[in-house]
Amino acid sequence: MNRRRLFLAAAAAAGCGVALIAAAHLLPGAGTTPRAAQAGKASHHRVKGREGFLDFALTPRRPGNLLMREDTVGSSVQGRRIELRQYGDPALEGELLVFGCIHGDECAAQHLRPLTPITAFCPDWVSDIYMVGNLNPDGRALGTRLNGRGVDLNRNFPAGWMPIGSRGDPQFSGPKPLSEPEARLATRIVRRLRPEVTIWFHQHYAPRPMVRAWSRSVPAARRFARLAGLPFKRIPWPAGTAPNWQNHRFPGSASFVVELPRGKLPDGRRALLERALLRLGRSVARVSED
Repeated sequence: MNRRRLFLAAAAAAGCGVALIAAAHLLPGAGTTPRAAQAGKASHHRVKGREGFLDFALTPRRPGNLLMREDTVGSSVQGRRIELRQYGDPALEGELLVFGCIHGDECAAQHLRPLTPITAFCPDWVSDIYMVGNLNPDGRALGTRLNGRGVDLNRNFPAGWMPIGSRGDPQFSGPKPLSEPEARLATRIVRRLRPEVTIWFHQHYAPRPMVRAWSRSVPAARRFARLAGLPFKRIPWPAGTAPNWQNHRFPGSASFVVELPRGKLPDGRRALLERALLRLGRSVARVSED
């Protein structure tokens, strides 16, 4: 069985390499150079990081290095690993960042992957997509929306933060902004990548999924809603939430929420979401035509 898996993995890698190389010659503007690669210059977000944070995901792709890359980027309160996956070409300007789970009992989207028949189930060559499947592995293990210290991570960000509840309450905002390592990690990732768009997946009790956003994030959220075939609602951000923080800290970017119904994600809905992620990733990636 192990030999079979190794063979299939090698075959997939070879197939993706051939598909990506062939497709590069068929794309409009083939032969153009991403701005980040011109004259050997790095893009703005690749020169601001410290201690090599996310360097594994930001090095340009080359032949033989075409598949998805994944590594541990931090840990939870209780020491569980938090991983980040990168798809596409990090030399492109214009990144899409996705958090599949911030509340431990709302993790249906944690295994989404922007690999669809559009790209022959290979990483897309004209997008740059980063995915943190689960920012709250302790909550997932404990079956709670809160993290391992009983804090609602999505009330712990420094934008409109206010004391809410006490430890263990469903929306306890923590003793102070960014008191939790998971929230600090999320802000560090956003600062490092400076994504054009960040999507936060949640699950709620309504029977239908929806996309919600406020202020400057509304246009990007509406676009994703159209791509995914979901209704859109304009809703103000609660105090201390992650999208609220990014919208204030990086006013040129967009950050919004996708609410999924409770329970397992149906295959058809998963396929629609993955295709929408892929198409949005392509739309925000910027390639120079010089």
